[in-house]
Amino acid sequence: MNLNSRRDLVFITLAGFFITNAIVAELIGGKLFQVGPFVQSIGIMLWPVVFLTTDLVNEYYGPQGVRRLTLLTVSLIGYTFILLALAMLVTATPFSPVSGEAFQTVFGQSLWIIIGSITAFLTSQLVDVSVFWTLRNKTGKKMIWLRATGSTVVSQLLDTFIVQGIAFVIPGVWTVDEYLKNASAGYVFKLGVAVAITPLIYLLHFLIDRYIGEKESEKLIEHTAKDALHRKVQD
Repeated sequence: MNLNSRRDLVFITLAGFFITNAIVAELIGGKLFQVGPFVQSIGIMLWPVVFLTTDLVNEYYGPQGVRRLTLLTVSLIGYTFILLALAMLVTATPFSPVSGEAFQTVFGQSLWIIIGSITAFLTSQLVDVSVFWTLRNKTGKKMIWLRATGSTVVSQLLDTFIVQGIAFVIPGVWTVDEYLKNASAGYVFKLGVAVAITPLIYLLHFLIDRYIGEKESEKLIEHTAKDALHRKVQD
């Protein structure tokens, strides 16, 4: 990777936002909020940035870029929770501004939440890549909104129902009815955000193209598309 290359700097920037939002969403996920009869994790507020960066990495760096970034992020999430587990083993002093109990309450999330979140994230990202490039190969460079929104519609359906099913139904926190109600509400929220940020996707495409250069950007996208199609044929 060449740090003087604008295309590489764009990837690093997108990767930074992708990884940061995914990890922070995991850390704050234990806080629940309620809107009417529906209960959601506060972490849901950060996932739209992950959706957005996934689409951009898909477009400019292909399925390999998304898969590698996803696997790296899953590994870093696991590493983060290992560090937190070790930190919770250390006894807090009586004068610590954050007591051991408070620290445990904030960061000692249920094992089922961790398992559900990582499983859902990994599954949904891999599905997102597949749907994105199926649509991209059929429509070419046109209809950015279709492949961006379409891939999110499918992948986030899986993500929402997997994570909430593993985290809350298996350990018996929610009944099946509560699960269906809350997971459906979460999915509607994510779907609404996916539609709402469509203009932002076009804006970021424009800014990236301007930063990299129109010709270089077009060359990168075409190379990515050809490589993705070649890999699909080989598979």
